[in-house]
Formats: sequence, structure tokens, C-alpha cells
Amino acid sequence: MLTSLSQCRYLASETKPERVVEAVSEVAFVGRSNVGKSSLINALCGRDIAYVSGNPGRTRCINIFDAGQGRFLVDLPGYGFAKGPLDEILRWGPMIEGYLASRASLQMVVMVVDAKVGPTPLDSQMALWLNSQEIDFCVTASKIDKVKPSQSLAQKKAVAKFFQISAEEMFWVNSKNKDGIAALRAAILKALG
Repeated sequence: MLTSLSQCRYLASETKPERVVEAVSEVAFVGRSNVGKSSLINALCGRDIAYVSGNPGRTRCINIFDAGQGRFLVDLPGYGFAKGPLDEILRWGPMIEGYLASRASLQMVVMVVDAKVGPTPLDSQMALWLNSQEIDFCVTASKIDKVKPSQSLAQKKAVAKFFQISAEEMFWVNSKNKDGIAALRAAILKALG
């Protein structure tokens, strides 16, 4: 059983879900482009293992990180606005869905939404698709430092209401100062087994 993500290391990048190596268990990260998935993975692991860019759409493959004992964290390309060749961007949707639908070892998906922007129609579409596939996911609102403290509670409740969950069921995190990271890390470790 894993007790830490501190030994997590980059393993591989793939564009074809069927070529991803088998795992004992895995947790995948989804969200729109530039929502902070890679920064979140780095915060969870306590060091920089995922490439972070200021330009939307820099994650273009299924990026696999080995947490040890055959357990993976998987960073998937973002959906929505991204910079890159159109033919490549158009392949991301089928690649993401193909990966998520085919992995028997997938224990949980961390759906990352922007705390300030709130959920988008694309986030709603992803949540509906995950539910239709009976894939467990947790909602994680990132970049909470961008929300004014006076609006934080109301915004947290609004994001939770959108997904029809309680505010307590959602993770409210800041990758920079690590607010909320310990609770999300504990949930991920539990899911990985």
C-alpha cells in the first residue's frame, strides 16, 4: 500500500491508449486546458515532475507518472481552448475517452475545474460522460487563490451545486501554497490502494 506520492516519477507519454502499460491501479486527471492539472500533480508529489506551461494545451499526450508498486498518476490533455495544430487537438477527445473507457485499473478521475471561472459547459459534458461510463470522479477546484476571500464560500458552494454535490465532497485547492493538497493527496492514495 502506498503511503506517499513523494517518490512519483515520470514514466512515459503515449498517444494511443492501447499502448499504455498495465497498472495495478491508477488515478487520472482531467480538466480544461490551462486549469492547472500539471501544477496540481507537482503539488501532490511535492516536486516538479509534470511540465507546466503558461500556454493552454501543452499537455498533448497521456502522461504517465509511476507512484510506485505499479500505481500510476495520469495527466491527460486538457479540453477546450488550446494552442496547437488543429489535427492534433481534434485527436485529444478520442484519445482521452479511449483511455478512460479502456483502463480496468482506473480507480478514480480527478476532475479539475477553475475555482474562479467555475465549471464550463465542457466540464458538464465531461461529468455527464464519466457518469454514463460509471467512472468514479472527484471534483477539485484549483486556483482558489484567484477567488476573493469574501467570495470564497459562495463560489465553493456554487461549484459544488453545479455538480450536485455538497461543498464538503469537493476538493478546494491551491497548488502554490498547498491549501487543500493534503486532503486530496489522502483521497488519491486511498484510491490507489
